[in-house]
Amino acid sequence: MSLSDSETSYGGGGGSDYKPFRHISRDRLLYEMLRSAKSGDSKAWKVLIMDKVTVKVMSHSCKMADITDQEVSLVEDLFRRRQPLPSLDAVYFIQPSKENVVMFLSDMSGREPLYKKAYIFFSSPIPKELVNHIKCDTSVLPRIGALREMNLEYFPIDSQGFITDQDTALQELYGNVDNIRRFNTYLNNMAIRIATVFASLKELPIVYYRSAKESDESAPTVSRELVPTKLADAVWDMVSKYKSTIPNFPQKETCDLIIVDRSVDQIAPVIHEWTYDAMCHDLLDMEGNKYIHEVASKTGGPPEKKEVVLEEHDSVWLELRHTHIADASERLHEKFTNFVSKNKAAQMQQSGRDGSEISTRDLQKMVQALPQYTEQVEKISLHVEIAGKINKIIRDADLRQLGQLEQDLVFGDAAAKDVINFLRTKQNTTPEYKLRLLMIYASVYPEKFEGDKGVKLMQLAKLSTDDMKVISNMQLLAGSSTKKASAAAGSFSLKFSNQKTTQAARKDRTDEEEETWSLFRFYPVLEELIESLNKGELPKSDYACKNEPIPVPKGNTARSSKSTQTAPAPTAPPHSMRSRRTANWAKSRTSDDGYSSDSTLKNVAADFKKMGRRIFVFIIGGATRSELRVCHKLTTKLRREIILGTTSMDDPPQYLTKLKLLCESNVTPTLDGLGI
Repeated sequence: MSLSDSETSYGGGGGSDYKPFRHISRDRLLYEMLRSAKSGDSKAWKVLIMDKVTVKVMSHSCKMADITDQEVSLVEDLFRRRQPLPSLDAVYFIQPSKENVVMFLSDMSGREPLYKKAYIFFSSPIPKELVNHIKCDTSVLPRIGALREMNLEYFPIDSQGFITDQDTALQELYGNVDNIRRFNTYLNNMAIRIATVFASLKELPIVYYRSAKESDESAPTVSRELVPTKLADAVWDMVSKYKSTIPNFPQKETCDLIIVDRSVDQIAPVIHEWTYDAMCHDLLDMEGNKYIHEVASKTGGPPEKKEVVLEEHDSVWLELRHTHIADASERLHEKFTNFVSKNKAAQMQQSGRDGSEISTRDLQKMVQALPQYTEQVEKISLHVEIAGKINKIIRDADLRQLGQLEQDLVFGDAAAKDVINFLRTKQNTTPEYKLRLLMIYASVYPEKFEGDKGVKLMQLAKLSTDDMKVISNMQLLAGSSTKKASAAAGSFSLKFSNQKTTQAARKDRTDEEEETWSLFRFYPVLEELIESLNKGELPKSDYACKNEPIPVPKGNTARSSKSTQTAPAPTAPPHSMRSRRTANWAKSRTSDDGYSSDSTLKNVAADFKKMGRRIFVFIIGGATRSELRVCHKLTTKLRREIILGTTSMDDPPQYLTKLKLLCESNVTPTLDGLGI
């Protein structure tokens, strides 16, 4: 029996072994855990046993086919009654909790254990008392093939994103925090999951965090403003221990981590983001990444419902997800046109419709092209259908006018009269959209909500007093600082009574880049925050560091001498307001076949070998699609892999629900919204 972490190295050394974040998570589970669980005297097939958390970890990283390829014949729930399989080995991938250890011991102790041998992999560090508890059972010890800490308890949601799966983070940490023990437990679990990311990647971070502002010590917001500080303390405490407990773990800092909360940007979660990905999740009735559509029945009956998952394995989705919805629609049309012109089956089908005779040779070519034809038609048709639905919703709800007003408010091109005029003339706008508009308005014009002004605006919008909670709860996240906000990156926050802000939340820099699509000006504060971190220009008044590194020259520190360096940082100070951004960064990598973007997938591995040090960003309280998009964009621009972590990925309806329930006691928010 051995209690150890894997000696596989993926982190700061870089070079030819460098792998993207999600690939590492998958490879560790499949090869380091499942493939390593073997004994010479047992049958090849084995059983995989997980708890409710680790099964989600596994499902976020691997497909069932991947698991069975590692000779797993059965996947079981730790807490369900299971059939004895004494000829097979078992792999336990579980959290290091007392109840899990008790269940494991009951499986493997006594004269008739459920399995021949057990390989135990814990998702996070196991307390010594639980190790001793296992060692005390002498009947179990000979049956243990391995006892290891996998240190993998996060949930990859993207090639550059993960969640800690804590949907109630806003309520638990920023609501009415009466139970300090519960608060600390929740924050500690968050820190454990974040720390396992660095254990998996063999990375030692320089930990930056948004520091608490100067405020009256008696104010209740003090504990809220200290959340990033406390999380940074806990993460650093756990990660620093890896230096002595994990073989080959780096002893010097290899990457950057910055921890912020949702107060860093209260506009991004509610503004209409006009990319294909964001529109799908905002406007369509999707469950996570699952989209249900109707397809023609193969038996000639009524249409059948089919569930598809919009993820990176879909090359069309991979290419279009971060493009403007209008750009995505144009590209889909071009793809279909090119596909028809180059695929033999499509050409033959078109000829048949025109009344032309099809020769035997042409028919043979058509049959050969049919499998590819069917697959590509389904793939492109799916996205054509989705884009069509989105465009119809945009037209029916007149979202372009609303979107224009939202962005004009953010960039200082609209004033109070424009909002009032919209609310008076657009009575049919849904309550949700009107509330989201007022939230943006409150962020830019906080003085317009002082006294009874906010109530009058809500009455004009015909919103309930219950909806007003959402606006007032924004203040809980913003804090009650008496310290004047800095003009540096990421410093904008909502102040309702302490000061008046300039009448724009972002500055429009039109000369930087050519604007390609309308309504594509908006970008989250996170973009300039990451750029400031990359330049070494994080404002010390707003951000502190747990382990200040030895000063090095500005710019990227490459993983190897061959790594590509970024250009020297410009001398102009970073802006704290948002400037105009465009879709130019998201140009397509269209492959030669005219209808597939598989070249995007093929280039990933080669691209990441040239990257500099990783940047990790963790947002407490949920992240948005626009913030994930920015991480992909800046990875290309800065030549550094930027990984976004958060407690949950929230679409606007979910975020509104959570903000409304912020101060409710013992309420678990339902993520399908409250019918605002």
